[in-house]
Amino acid sequence: MGASHCSARLMCICRCRQGRGSMRRWRKDRRESFRERIACRNGGFREGRRIVAEFTVLEQHVGVSARPGAHAAERFHDSVGIGAYRIDLHPPTSRARDTVDIDSFPFEIPLGALIPVRTDNLIPACKNIGTTRITSGAYRVHPVEWTIGEAAGALAATCSRLNLPPRAIRADARRLEDFQQLMMDLGAPIRWPVFGALTPSTRRGYRPPVTDHATAG
Repeated sequence: MGASHCSARLMCICRCRQGRGSMRRWRKDRRESFRERIACRNGGFREGRRIVAEFTVLEQHVGVSARPGAHAAERFHDSVGIGAYRIDLHPPTSRARDTVDIDSFPFEIPLGALIPVRTDNLIPACKNIGTTRITSGAYRVHPVEWTIGEAAGALAATCSRLNLPPRAIRADARRLEDFQQLMMDLGAPIRWPVFGALTPSTRRGYRPPVTDHATAG
């Protein structure tokens, strides 16, 4: 009985230790899984640092109320892509209002916003282009970032091929025209057709564009 009792007790201790080991592994897996979920959730930041660019996109270029009498966003001579999103701001200091939604027109992406003022061998490739705190609310979204990235990659390849800094492409009318044609050849439109402003009810809808007939009526 004594030996049997000791054997049963020893087996019970071993199983308890195995159970504690399994519990520790389970807790470790849970912690690692939790860290992964947090990393994935916090992997993208709504806003970040932006370059001081040769050209800065202002609300007056894309905002509806900031462009009285205009029926479209500013047309940039050096456009290398297009985007469309309402100016969507999330003020960090206001608990009463955690979002500011501003009407905007579908807009263009100027090459000048991708060229730093002081640095030659640096090309921003996402939401870090030359925008303000306000216009970043429209240019920061993924589809626009993808377009910026495509333009940045094409610009880097062009500069490498021609052995020129990025600013030299924008500064020369012929080179700029060739680069814009390259973007279109790659399937990236650089001009919008005629659209109205993004509607307040949806960031994917548009108001009917104002025509001469509508204005006359």
